[in-house]
Amino acid sequence: MRIRGLAAPGGVLALAAAVVATVALVDPNERGNYPTCPFLALTGYQCPGCGALRTLHALAHGHVGEALALNVFVVSMLPVLAFFWARWTVARARGRPARTRAGDPRLIWGLFAAVMGFWLMRNLPWGAFLAA
Repeated sequence: MRIRGLAAPGGVLALAAAVVATVALVDPNERGNYPTCPFLALTGYQCPGCGALRTLHALAHGHVGEALALNVFVVSMLPVLAFFWARWTVARARGRPARTRAGDPRLIWGLFAAVMGFWLMRNLPWGAFLAA
């Protein structure tokens, strides 16, 4: 195992843990603790990330159902992020270069379509259940 190679993944993990700890301690449900989403403030529509801080706060306190109601897309992307972080960490631990290419472009376009679809649906009347 190569310990020096783990500095970057370890740093990202420490930063993520610090962000989650901060959001867990400083409630985003209280006005004035965090700024308003600029897209929401300018347009009145929710972006794909609207509710992400409240979602992380709910997850940090073990309220999975509440987190899913706030932003199901953020909750569904957390395992994906964890997978890619783990793959990066294993590659670094084995002394192999981390992939710099995304691989199949259909995956990137699929993720882009999912983000855009979620963004559109949560702002339409029949998708209002996605906008908490």
